[in-house]
Amino acid sequence: MSRNKGPSDEVNVFRLLIVLGLRLRALMDRRLSDIGLTTQQAAVLTVIELAETPPRQREIAEALGSSHQNVRQLLDALEGKGLIRELPDEDDGRACRLVTTPAVAKLFASRNESDEAAIRRWLKGVKARELGSLLTSLRSLAEGLPALEDEPMPPPRRRVRRGGR
Repeated sequence: MSRNKGPSDEVNVFRLLIVLGLRLRALMDRRLSDIGLTTQQAAVLTVIELAETPPRQREIAEALGSSHQNVRQLLDALEGKGLIRELPDEDDGRACRLVTTPAVAKLFASRNESDEAAIRRWLKGVKARELGSLLTSLRSLAEGLPALEDEPMPPPRRRVRRGGR
């Protein structure tokens, strides 16, 4: 008689990361709602601010593992709120680079302390001595993930017709 050992540790880690990511996103969406931002929009602002040089849309999409269309919608919303602006790309006349406006610093200056306190509350289940190891593991995971375009697409599913049609 064989025993079902259940999912591998890798599968359990993946599942937990998905659930935690969704829960953390919902928590942050709630916090940001008073300033009219979403977690995704805040992530775009973070990518732009942390980039060594102003990024192109493609680089933001790659950093977030998102489609160009999705990122374009986020950029349009942020531009409409006066939080980012596009600059011509000196290397490629067809492209533009993105920078945050001074409004971003002003918007978050009064929030940083309370947002960081909220994040500490959310992570209180992780002991202080474990945070460094967790951060190292998550960085290793992030560095080892394939780029979205490098991951093969599954074959299309065949649709099953119902009702005799």
